[in-house]
Amino acid sequence: MSKDKSQGASTKIPTPQAVRGTQDMLGDFADRFAHVVDTFERVRRLYGYKRIEVPVIEPTAVFARSLGETTDVVSKEMYSFEDRGGESITLRPEFTAGIARAYITNGWQQFAPLKVATHGPLFRYERPQKGRYRQFHQLDAETIGSDSPLADAELLVFADQLLKELGISEGVTLTLNTLGDAESRDAWRAALVEHFEAHRGELSEDSLARLDKNPLRILDSKDPRDRPIADGAPDIDAFLTSEAQDFFGAVTAGLDAAGVAWERNARLVRGLDYYRHTAFEFVTDRLGAQGTVLGGGRYDGLIENLGGPPTPAVGWAAGIERLAMLVADDVIDNRLDFVIAVEDDSQLAFAMKTLAALRNGGFATDIVASGSPRKRFDKAAKIPARALIAIGMRDGVSYTNIRGDDDLTIVGNRTIRAL
Repeated sequence: MSKDKSQGASTKIPTPQAVRGTQDMLGDFADRFAHVVDTFERVRRLYGYKRIEVPVIEPTAVFARSLGETTDVVSKEMYSFEDRGGESITLRPEFTAGIARAYITNGWQQFAPLKVATHGPLFRYERPQKGRYRQFHQLDAETIGSDSPLADAELLVFADQLLKELGISEGVTLTLNTLGDAESRDAWRAALVEHFEAHRGELSEDSLARLDKNPLRILDSKDPRDRPIADGAPDIDAFLTSEAQDFFGAVTAGLDAAGVAWERNARLVRGLDYYRHTAFEFVTDRLGAQGTVLGGGRYDGLIENLGGPPTPAVGWAAGIERLAMLVADDVIDNRLDFVIAVEDDSQLAFAMKTLAALRNGGFATDIVASGSPRKRFDKAAKIPARALIAIGMRDGVSYTNIRGDDDLTIVGNRTIRAL
């Protein structure tokens, strides 16, 4: 009787792979990512922005009403699903709409003007590429309830300082535009529609779809068929009211006073109707094709679109992955303050006491106390640290040696004397 060779054979369990467009982080890039977040948290406190948390999931209507049904984000890129209660739920594709919803539903109008900041994961179903993922992460800062141009200027100065503190401001340019007030924008929009209608037969399919509902978006079309037509379109400057001119002038004056360099880009737009006045992007060509590393604008009509009272607001967002890619190799110092090599097991208790004392004193410290005692020093020496402490026994006498100066070691701005 032959025996089935397959009997008793173990079946290899297939390992699930990561979802396309997501990433696992360890080591250098994870450290860069954390450095960006830590720097943001420190700088936002300097400007008085309160930490805020909003849900990763929201009713789909939050984004459909705020971003617009015709936008690519809503029509093509959102992760939406029906939950067990039959409600349409969406993984947040951006922060601003959820923050606006929270402002209304929690009655935060009482705190206006409210300055808030947050960071975390967002989700969009799009083609993954360098610096762009389906689960990605952003920093976000918003000022809600202020119609002052100084709020716009402060957010831009905040962003500029963040980039400088990250050490990535070199090669990054702040480009700035005004979309005017409602009167200015309506007049400009009508002129744009007239201009594009005259070239209807030459526009791309996407621009034709935008012509009725979102004509401003044609101005930043990347389609070569649209570029000559968009480049010949009228600028908003001819339609700005005196009030809109004064607002933009106050924003730029604030930037000049703070020493923040900027360039005018009259083609920089935000397509949705609730955007007003300031629109801006910090752009760089250090990631290949010129790309935006931080962008935003004033959105005075968004909260009203979501059923709240008319509320002025301005904000920006920045991709953490993109910022992390720009951080220089020498910016992050992840060395430990100390590493301890226990060269004799009889001194383990003292070494553990020393370890606890250093950590309690605020020093990042690790210990090598396993494996061959003779190899522990060499193992510890390979761990990046500012100083190495060897603890052991020689000729019946215990010793503690600190590799550094004769009798002290300087760590940061703190001095540790030999133990």
